[in-house]
Amino acid sequence: MTERIAVAMSGGVDSSAVAALLREQGCDVVGLSMQLWNQRRINVDKDGNPLASRCCSLDDLYDARAVADHLGMPFYVLNFEDDFEENVVKPFVSSYLNGNTPSPCVACNSRLKFKTLVKLAEDIGADKVATGHYAQVRHNDATGRWELHKGLDPNKDQSYFLFELTQDQLAVAMFPLGEMSKKEVRDLARRHGLATAEKAESQEICFIPDGNYAQFIERYVAEAGGEVIAEPQSPVAPALVQLGLRRTLPGPGDVVTTDGRKLGTHEGTHRFTIGQRRGLGVFSGDGTPLYVVGIDSATRRVIVGTDDDLPGKSLIATRMNWISIPELVEPLRCKVRIRYRHTEADAVLHPLPDGNVRAVFDEPQRAITPGQATVFYDGDSVIGGGWIQAGDLPQC
Repeated sequence: MTERIAVAMSGGVDSSAVAALLREQGCDVVGLSMQLWNQRRINVDKDGNPLASRCCSLDDLYDARAVADHLGMPFYVLNFEDDFEENVVKPFVSSYLNGNTPSPCVACNSRLKFKTLVKLAEDIGADKVATGHYAQVRHNDATGRWELHKGLDPNKDQSYFLFELTQDQLAVAMFPLGEMSKKEVRDLARRHGLATAEKAESQEICFIPDGNYAQFIERYVAEAGGEVIAEPQSPVAPALVQLGLRRTLPGPGDVVTTDGRKLGTHEGTHRFTIGQRRGLGVFSGDGTPLYVVGIDSATRRVIVGTDDDLPGKSLIATRMNWISIPELVEPLRCKVRIRYRHTEADAVLHPLPDGNVRAVFDEPQRAITPGQATVFYDGDSVIGGGWIQAGDLPQC
């Protein structure tokens, strides 16, 4: 019996190549695209036209449909704008308003895309859900667990963005590009004559195409009447309660040194992130470059220091998800990544009584940033991960 596969089609070359590859292998493929954000909302130019975007735009949906038509497969567009706003956009805004730097693409993968696609796949009788991520999923017969592994191409590995996938989601997930390089993927797309074969990659967050996070947050809060509110029954409400269920723009505050000396003022902590050097508006007396080393949203203070102040020896991670193991019960040595492009570092994980984890690094790591995802590896296998709640950075 022919296996039916639901393919998440973003309109890019990767997901297009997945659909072509599975069709080539004789699978019964159904293409699904998600309309996630109204591009004419908030991020528009002075004439009200949407800013150019290379991710999740109407043009991308058009490209996905063109590929599906070319391959002769069914294709459906699903509107999930409300779910996307509740599960991704509101937590993103609330996190910034609380002095953190979020990873919305991780949240989108686990809390929206896979959660929704798995249910849709069941409804249409699909056996698996395939995406264009560069990662691999395997079943470990010895442990009985589904495992997430890095993509074979180290320059394209996206396992970091998938660490929140559950065992049930991994059981039906397919990543056909996990053993391929980007060049091989483009060659495959060209061989099948796909319109997306030469399409440029997207780098920006889909709902902030110009990368101006502060402007987006300010416009979003203004649109909401000055406050960001999550309904109590919302699936993201517990996370937002932790971040602050109802938040307004933080307003002006002070820029201070690690010893509390005031150097100047700022227009809002949401305009800064740990490790930032440009746009601080203050200078050291001796010309030494300054960086953001801490953000205190409660007092509206941005703490700056030298490059020597950025490294931290440990972090605390919360909202854990374990993949290769059911839970952490004793200290575990592994490799830890604290952001997507971070080089994995040797560390020891220590379980905490509340279910959180403390990671202690062998060598200090630069710019440990609350709000970012941290992912733990054993070789190319993802042990699990969580969200950075705190690092041992200055809290002046």
